[in-house]
Amino acid sequence: MKFTKMHGAGNDFVIINTLEESVDPDGVSALARTLCSRRTGIGADGLMLVAPAQNDADYRLLFYNADGSLGEMCGNGARCIARYGFEHGLAGKTQRIETTAGLVTGERISETLYRIRLNDPSVIDLHREAEGRDCAYIELGDPGIPHAVLLKNDWDEIPEDELRALGRALRYSLAFPKGANVSFVKLTGNDGIKAVTYERGVEDFTLACGTGCGSIVTALTLMGLVSGENVKVSMPGGELSVSLARDGDTAHDVYLTGPTCVVFEGETKEI
Repeated sequence: MKFTKMHGAGNDFVIINTLEESVDPDGVSALARTLCSRRTGIGADGLMLVAPAQNDADYRLLFYNADGSLGEMCGNGARCIARYGFEHGLAGKTQRIETTAGLVTGERISETLYRIRLNDPSVIDLHREAEGRDCAYIELGDPGIPHAVLLKNDWDEIPEDELRALGRALRYSLAFPKGANVSFVKLTGNDGIKAVTYERGVEDFTLACGTGCGSIVTALTLMGLVSGENVKVSMPGGELSVSLARDGDTAHDVYLTGPTCVVFEGETKEI
């Protein structure tokens, strides 16, 4: 089975094109766990399948977390798949990608830089108490990708194991019925943010989270803390940029821009 490994700001993925490769639909969860294993597989935060579009789109993206669970969508994954789609002749410089969370549009800015329009927020709650802490809760798309955003100016001074334990507790908090990706956030200047995300499905911190960045900037824009225009989010794997349109107490047209990288292409047989 042929595959491509890519990453966007350190958020890494295995891509399989089911237009060319045969994949058993009943075995995809197990396949994701096998391929994403850091020690016994290729190693990745998630598995992405390219599949035929069911509606008016260039192709369909099915995203599976490293634990085998089906994800609604992945922002950095969608940026990578947009580059894959362009370079493999599936679409032009501007493309329409079906996801479980709804339609995503991708755009080629340069050879490695790609921008996507994230799914509009379907749920916005700027003050939701979880585990005794005041979090913002955002869902992008419908069904929505759940994100909890916690402003914590000293998060990068806390021992990693302690921060991980807090992230895990919030990820499973009863305040978030679907669970949540949890981002710890601090402002670093005018439209500058430093953040890290504990991701649902990976069950650990990742080097970057694209939908996390979109949710962070959505929340902080509606709180009046950033402008919502070309906001820079620094994550452990690199810097991403988010712009959005604000309309009263909601937001739409959330655009995520950042780098993509083709790590390698290969073929795996023992699966």
